Amino acid sequence: MTTVGLITPDPEHPLLAATTELLRREHRVVAVDPRLPGPTASAAPGLLADVYLLKARTPRALALARGLEAQGVPVLNSAAATALCQDRTAMWELAREAELPFSATRTFATLAEIAAAGGPVGPLVVKSRHSRRHDLVARIDSRDQLDALVGAWADEPVVTQEFAENSGYDHKLWVIDGQVFAALRRSELSAEGLGPSLPLTAGELPPGWAELAVEVGRIFALDVYGVDVIDTGGGVPLIVDVNAFPGIRGQSGAPAALAALALRRARESVAAA
Repeated sequence: MTTVGLITPDPEHPLLAATTELLRREHRVVAVDPRLPGPTASAAPGLLADVYLLKARTPRALALARGLEAQGVPVLNSAAATALCQDRTAMWELAREAELPFSATRTFATLAEIAAAGGPVGPLVVKSRHSRRHDLVARIDSRDQLDALVGAWADEPVVTQEFAENSGYDHKLWVIDGQVFAALRRSELSAEGLGPSLPLTAGELPPGWAELAVEVGRIFALDVYGVDVIDTGGGVPLIVDVNAFPGIRGQSGAPAALAALALRRARESVAAA
């Protein structure tokens, strides 16, 4: 029997709950809230799970994951890969080096720095440099819009990406161990605001997009991740973000893929020991 650990403050998240239901038919699942004391690199081996799923990105969660990795326990995704996806500057640098079709990204120490530079503004997408819940993601088309944002986010470290004309919809591509799931979702930057998701099969994606999503995982050393892509015309993709262990809600087959990945990595770890 394999023990799978969930590093999350919310084990009832739909993806995790469905995965847990599948695993518990023959295996054991334990939840570890990273906000509370948990296993560390000094924990006795018998107290550790065989593999952990890292569905949290806080400093405490990353520290916990690093301690488990130091003990030789596999963590999906790794602490290093998860941390990389929280830094949009580092993400862009890696994507550029790998020649991925990633939106060109500039980094600024603060949002106020952009405003102080003067000159014309927009159309521009501005994001918090450090990805987190409720971070800054906004389209700026004028000086007035920029000044309004500065009022609330003046000291926020940010990155900017040139706004690329598109249909107003994001292609949400999610990958679990090389298996691609997809949906079409109205962008939060569209005039209508964020809208519902329309599930897509991998076969409904433009040619090469599924393969591109898998390649992103190889480059970023991710096992469970999301790639946000926009169609800039004629099926030409532009990656605008990469997320470690996103929600992947409502995707048939995703819990089974996640359960299979956890069990496989646990077996591989035992075999390599």
